[in-house]
Amino acid sequence: MRSIMLILSLSLFLNARAFGAIAGYHGDARRSGDYIAPGLSWAAARHLRRDAGFDGRVSGNVYAQPLYWHGMIIVATESDEVDALDAGTGRAIWRVRLGAPTRGSALPCGDIDPVGVTGTPVIDPARGALYLAAMVKRGGQPRYLVFGLRLSDGKVLPGWPIDARQALRREGIAFNPLIQGQRSALALLDNRVFIAFGGRDGDCGPYHGIVLGIGTDPPAPAAAWKTRGVKGGIWAPGGISAANGALFFTTGNTSGARRWADGEGVFRLGPNLTRASNPRDFFAPANWRTLDDDDLDMSGVDPLPIDLPGAHRLLALGKDGDAYLLNRDDLGGIGGQIAIRHVADSEIITAPAFFPEGNRVLVAYQAGGALCPNGGSGGIAALAVTATSLAPAWCAPFDGRGSPIVTTTDGHSDPIVWAVGTRGDGRLHAYRGDTGAPLYASRSPIPGMAPFITILPADGRLYVAASGRITAFTWSGR
Repeated sequence: MRSIMLILSLSLFLNARAFGAIAGYHGDARRSGDYIAPGLSWAAARHLRRDAGFDGRVSGNVYAQPLYWHGMIIVATESDEVDALDAGTGRAIWRVRLGAPTRGSALPCGDIDPVGVTGTPVIDPARGALYLAAMVKRGGQPRYLVFGLRLSDGKVLPGWPIDARQALRREGIAFNPLIQGQRSALALLDNRVFIAFGGRDGDCGPYHGIVLGIGTDPPAPAAAWKTRGVKGGIWAPGGISAANGALFFTTGNTSGARRWADGEGVFRLGPNLTRASNPRDFFAPANWRTLDDDDLDMSGVDPLPIDLPGAHRLLALGKDGDAYLLNRDDLGGIGGQIAIRHVADSEIITAPAFFPEGNRVLVAYQAGGALCPNGGSGGIAALAVTATSLAPAWCAPFDGRGSPIVTTTDGHSDPIVWAVGTRGDGRLHAYRGDTGAPLYASRSPIPGMAPFITILPADGRLYVAASGRITAFTWSGR
């Protein structure tokens, strides 16, 4: 019975579009960023325009990806506010304030001010619920609270919120909200919601990489995992991916580790988060200590579960610009990759997207110095992945640090890679997914975008979140 429920839970999340939803970061549990957008062909992309009829106002900075639920755009902000906006007009349908966010001056380090909701929430389509983690000031102290909200009206569901510190204490894990950060997207599997924690910008204090699992029916702490070594944060925007009933995540640099202590790692865990001791269930590069010493985290990018003919694979990308192809069923332990390739001459720290092309998969990723097939480098690129190899497919100019997505008109036709130039030119860009040829760049920048922001395709539009506002682009005749 338990295995049936696990498969059902994962199936509901993977097929959330059938419920009229985009339920989590990059559209599915694998974090593929691969969306179907009917009518958005290569030709239509060249004529994209801002939708003047959409006026989406929110309160606060937006780091989390907006989600979509039956005609509503769900937006969570650093002001600890959650807004449900009409997907056609931007009009507020409901709005809930979770509490007071924490000022940056109250924290020992960090680059977000104030701190409220940073990690992308997740929708439970079967229950019509939204789960999110928020830093909320209560009793004069910052706390991380995990909320369950009813999607129909934003009301807090019975049994929520759950205090992360108290939940982790029950699992025997000490947790200090002042030094722990929550940037990664939440995940849902086997009637549990999973929240990953790392540190803050500046790497202050003896934080750990931590995953907390909370049961959703009834709401209660269910499981937890943490790095054995100090630090080793989990902070990729995509957070935890899931495939075949397992959770996958990466960790960052540990501090002072003489022996490997879970830093610079890729992990496969079941929903009970039992620590993996078998090398089949974890991977770390052979040079993990050098990566530790040079702060070249593996944890800037969520691992991508990729299916190829007759093969389950996992792709991991590091801040050092290296890509690792892993066997998803046997991660291989230390240095156990199938293939490794240097694919960028600068940090890779945004969330890639991937889509099938014939008997291979193309992975679109952002990185300054992304390597081109015939030499040179660009700002955005595609990596061709087979069961045994990694090879550059194309690259193109791009100025920014937005996380790419891919759209097709029907699941395979007219693939388009989209990305926004946050911390760069500020524009929305489109490239042919097969060749990288530029298709579109918005005339004017979108102000106020947070780092690593990604795009939501839904309801015949592309939505881009920024400080205080959601901008919509359309390709239809409206």
